[in-house]
Amino acid sequence: MALLGFLIVFPLVVAAVLLAVRGDGARNVIVCASAIIIGAASVVLVGSNLGTQGVFFEFSSLALDFTCTGVSVVIVGIILAFAVKYRNLLAGALALVQLVGALVLEFVFAHEIEVPLGLYFDSLSLLMTFIIGVIGSGICVYALGYMRDFQAHEPEGAKDRRPLFFALMFVFLSAMFVIVFSNNMEWMFTGWEVTTVCSFLLIGYTRTEEAIANAFRQIIMNLAGGIGFLVALYVCAIQLGTFSFVEFIMLGVADPALVAVAVVALAFAGITKAAQMPFQTWLLGAMVAPTPTSALLHSSTMVKAGVFLLVKLAPVLLMSPVPSMMVMLVGGITFLLCSFMAISQSNAKRVLAYSTIANLGLITACAGVGTPEAVWAAEFLILFHAIAKSLLFLCVGTAEHHIGSRDIESMDLLFDRMPRLARFMMLGIMCMFIAPFGMLVAKWATLVSFVDMDQVALVIILAFGSAATFMFWAKWLGKLAGIAGSPENVEVTVHKTEWAALLLMAVLLVVACVTLPLISTYLVEPYVTSIYGILGQDISTDNLWIASICVAIVVVVLFAGMGGSPKTRKVDVYLAGVSRGADERSFQNALSGTSVATARNWYMDDVFGEKRIAPVGVVFNSAIMVAALVIAAVAPTLL
Repeated sequence: MALLGFLIVFPLVVAAVLLAVRGDGARNVIVCASAIIIGAASVVLVGSNLGTQGVFFEFSSLALDFTCTGVSVVIVGIILAFAVKYRNLLAGALALVQLVGALVLEFVFAHEIEVPLGLYFDSLSLLMTFIIGVIGSGICVYALGYMRDFQAHEPEGAKDRRPLFFALMFVFLSAMFVIVFSNNMEWMFTGWEVTTVCSFLLIGYTRTEEAIANAFRQIIMNLAGGIGFLVALYVCAIQLGTFSFVEFIMLGVADPALVAVAVVALAFAGITKAAQMPFQTWLLGAMVAPTPTSALLHSSTMVKAGVFLLVKLAPVLLMSPVPSMMVMLVGGITFLLCSFMAISQSNAKRVLAYSTIANLGLITACAGVGTPEAVWAAEFLILFHAIAKSLLFLCVGTAEHHIGSRDIESMDLLFDRMPRLARFMMLGIMCMFIAPFGMLVAKWATLVSFVDMDQVALVIILAFGSAATFMFWAKWLGKLAGIAGSPENVEVTVHKTEWAALLLMAVLLVVACVTLPLISTYLVEPYVTSIYGILGQDISTDNLWIASICVAIVVVVLFAGMGGSPKTRKVDVYLAGVSRGADERSFQNALSGTSVATARNWYMDDVFGEKRIAPVGVVFNSAIMVAALVIAAVAPTLL
């Protein structure tokens, strides 16, 4: 239990120290050392408990319960202060509703409820611990160099608010550890809301009009999800008399009607946090924040809290047709439509954002199916999405600072302009959509689970969504090589901390793909068998080692010779005719005139544009969730 407490408390201590540190040198040392310590502690916890089906710790504290209530008051105070300053009535109203609800819950209904086994971890918690502790800490290290460049581009005399930025990053890590280690649902709710307010402050970091608007969009939507979580706590307090999350799951499996409202409310909270349609706009708006914020929100924290909750609810959803249908359809529709909308995007961060929402939709759909095979697939989707997306977000951030754009069309010939970075970017892209990388293995397992449950609609959604996925990733991948030219290498000024974080993510990605069978045996399968008693269809077979070997070969080919001096003889570029002038893309055409070679991807905005597709998902998913909430409240026996 000491290691769990350390992982929760230590980042808070680091955050407090970073608030007071102004110098770059001291900040670099503190962040790097702290990231190494958190990462090492996470690895030790995971490594020493491989194969566990669950470890519970006898820990309860009335003082901690009141502390959580105090934190809720502070959170609402922060939101209200900004709501008054920027005159956002809805955010202030939702914050007050949540505050009143939390205080009434604590002092009227929950004051006598104790959860003796307040802390725990199982194999799913360990998987999340690795993602938070290693990937999240790596993003903090990356932020050192990135935020130095970011601050250098700020107007002269602008206040340096990096101490607050880094403090919020580490508070984020602490809150995520609270979520994954808490068996007490009140404590989990506190961590849940801390991530919400930290995200709000990070999205609005630049304090531009656009950043403030997007920050309030995020806080409004996630406060709505927080109120949903609060409704579930009321049900637990009044009807069940317990806040133990594990007991809640067991009661839900035994009697779905008893927890009907709570399950739908928690699923709604998870869907909101995971930015599923109609709540996808808050995650798209988060793109205005500095890249480390995007990477942290989209890969290892925030949205992963949402799918973590949904996967934990999977056994109950399996026994509850209406909530299951709600989660499946919301996730499936989001996966399909966001994959389509990603085709029309040329902004690299928006492509990553839509891809993130789509993949979270696939994980959500797996949780809704709720079978052992679906949970197996969901866990691997969480893992590979976290690593690959963190790598890609960091690559895009570094590229933007050095080529002056995040537009995919501006990444033409990036393989020549930033050869090492382009290789890392290609690795991340290939992991997302090319066999034999882990994401495709997880999607195959997803397909198996959909077929076994006769979910024909989900199978069709997976097929068409995957086709769209192939299209937008292939367009990006092809752009990195570009057409003929010999541009200048501009990656020589990339900070060492950025290279260190990029290398960490790349190594993690390769190791995770190569050791996929081991991860399945010691992390994923123990959780599945502990919950269901069986593994279901034997997805993890010796054949996965063949995929692992293929991944190793691809990586060797991709990175072979990187960093060495080229020995090939360079010749003049020859396109469709003899080159003309200093511009290597100008050539003599068939009429002896001069033509310029150009290439641009096809984005088909008139077919897959946001204005055309987004309203469809918003309407359908809103109707689905309203219907499920009404049925849960009026006729829970139907669940």
